[in-house]
Amino acid sequence: MAKNRTIPFGYCMKNGEITTEPKEVYAVVTIFDEYLKGRSLSEIAKLMQTEKIRYNAVSDKWNKNMVKRIIENDKYLGNDTYPQLITEDIFKRANEKRVKKSTTINLISDDLQKIRNRTYCTECGHRLSRIGGNSKYEHWDCRNPDCYKLEYRLTDQMIIGAVLTVLNSAIANPSLLESGGEISTYSPTADIVRKQNEINQMTDSSQIDFDRVKAEIFKLAEMKYDCCTYNDSPQKTEKLKELLQGHEQLNSLDIGLFKACVSRIWISHFCTIEVEFINGVHIKNITERNDKNVHSAECNGYTCESADS
Repeated sequence: MAKNRTIPFGYCMKNGEITTEPKEVYAVVTIFDEYLKGRSLSEIAKLMQTEKIRYNAVSDKWNKNMVKRIIENDKYLGNDTYPQLITEDIFKRANEKRVKKSTTINLISDDLQKIRNRTYCTECGHRLSRIGGNSKYEHWDCRNPDCYKLEYRLTDQMIIGAVLTVLNSAIANPSLLESGGEISTYSPTADIVRKQNEINQMTDSSQIDFDRVKAEIFKLAEMKYDCCTYNDSPQKTEKLKELLQGHEQLNSLDIGLFKACVSRIWISHFCTIEVEFINGVHIKNITERNDKNVHSAECNGYTCESADS
């Protein structure tokens, strides 16, 4: 493994003093010059390898991060006892360009960020990545190395459009949000039945050990409690209906309504988009049946139908 440099690229130590390394100085000047001419960080890294300039003593491999570190390093201005290699004007222009380019690539709207935080791969469960920033070539994909890339290019508008269709379908037909199920259920296990019989036998005895019976009753109560399950889907279903009841059809995505109603967006390798509501109900914006969830529904164009109807 290559060791990190202790002295910045372009410099070396001679007789206990920091001085310049001529071949590396040439590389530093070239990097700034080529960057200002419009070459990308990756293109400059390839140029450095072509000219067989070593970044450190043990490797001649370059990457865009190495080039970026050189452009960012203000020691080339003569700071901290380092000899000056780059003028202030060149350094300023190069870094203004770097910051502007970085902002353009990485900045996405807060609304889109909230959608990304809820978007997952159906196949592996990992959160999907959005690539491309604000460029017109943006797309979504699964970056899990153990998974696979999406079969088609998936854009922001495709996801937003699908979510919008699902929300409008739920507004028009609230029955799609029905989750079913009981609020709480209790199903005693064999151990609970056995423990109850033991307590009955102890209390039927002519000589009752009250302390032991009390301890066993507490154990039984704990076992029964562990056996109970609570389902809050009905309450969440009512909350969803209250949020959507009487709501006008959406012409654009209401991010506040989206956050209140949707827990996750699931996307398959074939770009099937499925919306999971906060009560666990899944609705797909396609015409095929979702057999994985009995409380699912499907959208056909701008309408949705229950998968159980």
